[in-house]
Amino acid sequence: MTSPQLANLDSPPEPAGPLIDELVYERRWKILAILCLSLVTIVIAVSSLNVAIPTIIGALNAKSTESLWIIESYALTFAIFLLPAGALGDRYGRKWALLGGLGLFGSMAFLASFATGPSHLIAARALMGVGAAFIMPATLSIITHTFPPEERNKAIAMWAGFAGAGGALGPLMSGLALKWFSWSAVFLVNLPLVILLIVLVIAFVPNSRDPHGHALDPIGALISVFMLGGLVLAIIEGPEWGWTSPGVLGALLCALVGAVAFIGYERSVAQPMLDPRLFKRRGFSMGSLGLVLAFFSMFGVFYVASQYLQFVHGYTALETGVRTLPSAAMMILISPRSPQISAQLGVKRAVRLGFLLIAVGLFGMAQLTETSSYPPFAVSLMLMASGMGVLMAPCSAMIVSSVPLSKAGVGSAVNDVTREVGGAIGIAVTGSVLSAGYSSSMATKTAKVPLPPAIREAVEDSIGKAYIVAERAASQVGAESAMALRKAAAESFISGSHNALLLASAVALVGSLTVGTWIPNVAPIPGSEPEAL
Repeated sequence: MTSPQLANLDSPPEPAGPLIDELVYERRWKILAILCLSLVTIVIAVSSLNVAIPTIIGALNAKSTESLWIIESYALTFAIFLLPAGALGDRYGRKWALLGGLGLFGSMAFLASFATGPSHLIAARALMGVGAAFIMPATLSIITHTFPPEERNKAIAMWAGFAGAGGALGPLMSGLALKWFSWSAVFLVNLPLVILLIVLVIAFVPNSRDPHGHALDPIGALISVFMLGGLVLAIIEGPEWGWTSPGVLGALLCALVGAVAFIGYERSVAQPMLDPRLFKRRGFSMGSLGLVLAFFSMFGVFYVASQYLQFVHGYTALETGVRTLPSAAMMILISPRSPQISAQLGVKRAVRLGFLLIAVGLFGMAQLTETSSYPPFAVSLMLMASGMGVLMAPCSAMIVSSVPLSKAGVGSAVNDVTREVGGAIGIAVTGSVLSAGYSSSMATKTAKVPLPPAIREAVEDSIGKAYIVAERAASQVGAESAMALRKAAAESFISGSHNALLLASAVALVGSLTVGTWIPNVAPIPGSEPEAL
């Protein structure tokens, strides 16, 4: 017997959706603004830590791997809980999922501001990620039920633009908070904004849910947690434990076993959380792959760039945030125009162009040295952001159009999972490559320098710790020797970042060749169900 969920995949296309309430239609752009602000709030929480992390490392005495987990714990739980959160929103109401997510996100941000050690902050960030997992799919699925079919692509393009811009605005917001307050303000600033959003959502945002009342899939959700957790754990801890260590190999094995189990289980149950057969649709699979690869590059470069500006060039956190603003401007400018670009060039060429712009921008950034001026950095950043602006909307539209409108929460969650998994892996991989390159270069440069073991471990761990050692040792070894240590650390950082950025550029080229070739060339109407499998 064919299950209700599987029957949806084989049935004729659903209508574009129920008639939109007249009041909702009149308020649709106001609703979109509220949803985009909710989205920007949680995306900022990912990138803001890139600027604040040097300050947090010093305040909480966090190790290199702990500093990665302070960032990654949010991204990991965000990605892990997106699918079950989207399903819960479909089942019980997307507005309530949005409100619950905002409440959890805001309360955990408040607790994070009072963290006394790395483990406390990591735990609070992880719970913030759970809240964000309820917010993000709710925003996109509400859009598909608020806008008529002819306006949905434009609305999704604006949503995608703000999603990308949030990543660039994070460093600025973090810099402003750090200039006037302590690192705690980076989290505390979320509280009044969340309270405002809760009031606006209650007042203006409509509710919607799956009219069929499909059952939840808790076992599938648990398997996905096991799978994604093993993958990201292996990537983050690889440089620390060693890529061939039992811990890393065990985590990779868990990810592989989890993937096989997830596919097998989801294919066998009556109402799966995510039917694997959806990936047979090129729009769904290529849209997902496109976002994974694009956000791998974007969040990876933000992780590298913020440290480059702060440590190598000595900018403050606020100055660093200001210098990343061009990327936000380009995404906000270009993303709303991406539907027209796709219509003129075709989706294939638009996506190919987007990835090529990303690859060129990253390659240009990889050529920077410790003496490079700001303009080449800004041009490279703007090229990358332009590419993101071109390809995000068509890839998102391909994903959400591949599921029935009644399952908009799950479709939106898949769109969001690809972004968060790509971003989390991007930060982990580029951070790992950067760390490995830095440590190797620094070990070579200081091999003949007599340093106590503890000091040597610190200077080879990260550029931030090397700068702290140099500052504290200046009075004992002299300013010239301290400056030599800083110079060696900066050169080692450039060596590691060169490798990391070239890798990210190569990933973008792979995206241009694969996604740009195999993605369907016609932009679909989000919320419609394509032909049977």
